[in-house]
Amino acid sequence: MLEHARSVTLKDVAGLTQNELDFLPDENSNSIGSLLKHIAFVEYVHQIITFENRDLNDKELSKWAAAYELGEKARNEINDHPLEYYLKELSAIRGKTLKHLSSKKDCWLYEEGKWSNGVPFNNYWFWYHVMEDEISHRGQIRVIKRQLATQK
Repeated sequence: MLEHARSVTLKDVAGLTQNELDFLPDENSNSIGSLLKHIAFVEYVHQIITFENRDLNDKELSKWAAAYELGEKARNEINDHPLEYYLKELSAIRGKTLKHLSSKKDCWLYEEGKWSNGVPFNNYWFWYHVMEDEISHRGQIRVIKRQLATQK
């Protein structure tokens, strides 16, 4: 399902220009480029949590801050990149995900942990969230593409 979600996302952004990737429908919106970088970040952080059993360190947080926060920080920092930049990032991270997942048995998905507040979680939930987040932001990307079409 991760791969199907990604293939549809890639189809939706195929051929977009740098200007289209940087387009902001209004002063409070995120660009398609920033949403793609955020999709990459969400997958990356879930790799760290589930495969390395840790949280991001300060260096990683600093590197990914704009993609994590989105909003003004992303509008200021995530721009001026061609589509290939985002595709390479997404592909590299996905390659690592698939490599790690291929080494796991299905029972790994159901291994449980608890947040500090006592709420339980498992690896299935984490990876479902990666897919869900991408699909949600793909919807935003489609809305932005429709707004772009009305600008032409």
